Amino acid sequence: MLPGDGVGPELMHAVKEVFKAGSVPVIFDEHHLSEVQNMASEEKLDRVVDSMKESKVALIGKIHTPMEYKGDLASYDMRLRRKLDLFANVVHVKSLPGYQTRHNNLDLVIIREQTEGEYSSLEHESVKGVIECLKIITRAKSQRIAKFAFDYATKKGRAKVTAVHKANIMKLGDGLFLQCCKEVAELYPKIKFDTMIIDNCCMQLVQNPYQFDVLVMPNLYGNIVDNLAAGLVGGAGVVPGESYSAEYAVFELGARHPFAQAVGRNIANPTAMLLSASNMLRHLKALEGSSLSPPPVLSLSQPVLSIHRRLSPVFSPPSLPVLDLQVRTRDLGGYSTTSDFVKSVIDNLHPHYGA
Repeated sequence: MLPGDGVGPELMHAVKEVFKAGSVPVIFDEHHLSEVQNMASEEKLDRVVDSMKESKVALIGKIHTPMEYKGDLASYDMRLRRKLDLFANVVHVKSLPGYQTRHNNLDLVIIREQTEGEYSSLEHESVKGVIECLKIITRAKSQRIAKFAFDYATKKGRAKVTAVHKANIMKLGDGLFLQCCKEVAELYPKIKFDTMIIDNCCMQLVQNPYQFDVLVMPNLYGNIVDNLAAGLVGGAGVVPGESYSAEYAVFELGARHPFAQAVGRNIANPTAMLLSASNMLRHLKALEGSSLSPPPVLSLSQPVLSIHRRLSPVFSPPSLPVLDLQVRTRDLGGYSTTSDFVKSVIDNLHPHYGA
């Protein structure tokens, strides 16, 4: 567990409380890695990596990246991804039961490559006042993320994959990414494949998001589309995310925000982190019995089902009148605190817990 910055520690506390109430058999090896709190060093990063090598799974908050340049361009967040080769970021954008937005019943998945592209920290000042920033696109990594997207679509029963790009302008870089997606698509004839330019994709997401199923894209576009899509279903506080390498799985917020303005005010929405934690349990359940799995203390099936099922009644309890549907944090138009929300989840898990 890496609580991260901003409201990360508060969200992790919420996870611990719900896990405790649900008797979830998970023990967290907690590490504090933060550039803005002066709790970051190569030694701490190495300890996190060593822990990951043992457990294969992590739950992390947003590690805030300061804008100030202090001699090293790559953030610790980025370094962690590189060390673990977390090449695929997956954000499942799904409408919450009982929470109305402009577009309801949304269900789409954004898959981004996150080890190259514009976010490679390859910048330098060639002459004074002139900065060069390199965007790296490789065939190997483009093919890898494309295959990941089609494999994901196949496994999850999805019907279509859309490759998002800007190959009309970046003809070589994005052109290579697009070509790799097309080549991989030919290997999956049962899945429909189409392409869309990134600026049009953003407009289409706002106007008619129902046309999308799985979207795959390079790093920068994924960062933007993750946040745009999160806004369609309620904001960064309700969308879970996960990142994968061949060996490791990291569960996190889908739209990575530290919510620094909410720190210590007990108003952060723990939905996204609780859903990520529940997805982590599903992942561990899938690994049970494999060589990658930590030895389970007891079956994870019940905690997984409980947390996922009990989050929905918090938003739309069927037994309560409309006027009482206020177990919502401020970002969703309610007045409930983080503690109120966590208590509601726990009460749905165990009505008499703590009584």
